Amino acid sequence: MPDPVREKRLFDGGGLYLAIRPSGAKSWKLKYRWHGAEKKLTIGPYPAVSLREAREKRDEAKAQISAGTDPGAAKRARLRKVAVGETFEEVARTWHAGKKAKLTDRYAGELLRRLEVNAFPLLGRKQIAAITPADVLEAIRRIEKRGSFVMAQEVRATMSEVFVWAIASGLAETDPAAIIRKALQPSVSGRFPAVETVEEARDLLNAIDKRNGNRGLVQTKLASRLLALTAVRPGVVRIAERDEFEQLEGSEPFWRIPAAKMKLLAARKSDSRFDFIVPLAPAAAAAVSAAMEKSAHQSFLFPGANRDAPISDSTLSQLYLDAGYRGRHVPHGWRAAFSTIMNERAAVQERWGDREIIDLMLAHVKGDVEAAYNRAAYMPRRRQLAEEWAQLLDVGLKDPHALS
Repeated sequence: MPDPVREKRLFDGGGLYLAIRPSGAKSWKLKYRWHGAEKKLTIGPYPAVSLREAREKRDEAKAQISAGTDPGAAKRARLRKVAVGETFEEVARTWHAGKKAKLTDRYAGELLRRLEVNAFPLLGRKQIAAITPADVLEAIRRIEKRGSFVMAQEVRATMSEVFVWAIASGLAETDPAAIIRKALQPSVSGRFPAVETVEEARDLLNAIDKRNGNRGLVQTKLASRLLALTAVRPGVVRIAERDEFEQLEGSEPFWRIPAAKMKLLAARKSDSRFDFIVPLAPAAAAAVSAAMEKSAHQSFLFPGANRDAPISDSTLSQLYLDAGYRGRHVPHGWRAAFSTIMNERAAVQERWGDREIIDLMLAHVKGDVEAAYNRAAYMPRRRQLAEEWAQLLDVGLKDPHALS
């Protein structure tokens, strides 16, 4: 599968182009010449900065060049000035002053209080250009600890508006509030119960390992282990078949889930181009191998009690209930846990492109062409993230071949 290692460029005109990194991160840049030397100016991240705004910034930069000013040097000087002056609170209040004219008095007041209570105490005095995703995430986590998940989402969105305004005003270069969006806990409405930290995930897996039962329970434990390590949909694990797993003894094992089993439009379920490829970490491949050894069924990896059908929908759910996790975690919760934990790590470690790739790993992709391209292009990084996730979970767990 192809692995792009260089930045792709989509040119718009007048030197303006959209730079696309191998990670998937996108930003507007301007190529220009200054005293005969080619230079580049970063305008801002896409989609925080729209095409219209990028064109306006291009035209402003061209005007600076015509007036004898290097736009890159001017931007650096402006940011140095910001670093010793403009704080997040100062910028936010300026943004709010311009926005409130379009709002009702009541909502304008709520918007400002939202920041005064939840953002200013921690971030208000920080220079806006120096605020990192980790800083924003710390403020949001304080809200979540109060159980105010909806408020956490609203505060993050409001902060993002402030950062986007700052980018457009030349006061900042990135929107750290947008970067941490996928690391937030979902709002309670419609939310699957799920463990929320690596420690809780490990405790759950170890609790399942310690359950005693018959041969069928071993298969259910292995199904649970594979579900946790891959974060695919529970139904796909339940009906997994032997021939879907390839290169289990090789260095890059993977699971090819047929399009017919994926959450797709009916017309695409018969198209093998929409098969979903799941890179398997060594721990996941070991769980599959153990299941194959213990399963007497020629097709299903996890056969049910009657051996002629896979395990039922309720089998995995009952496993978590029996382990004492009623209301705390359900099979589908592994997807939420993977998204929350891995997005938080990506935000804290400033791995800008991992958010999109985590979405790909959860099969959250919009657009047919984009899906086909991304699944091929980002497989190496997806494998790295799958192995990182497995290493986080596989601490103190029994060898899958030794489960009883």
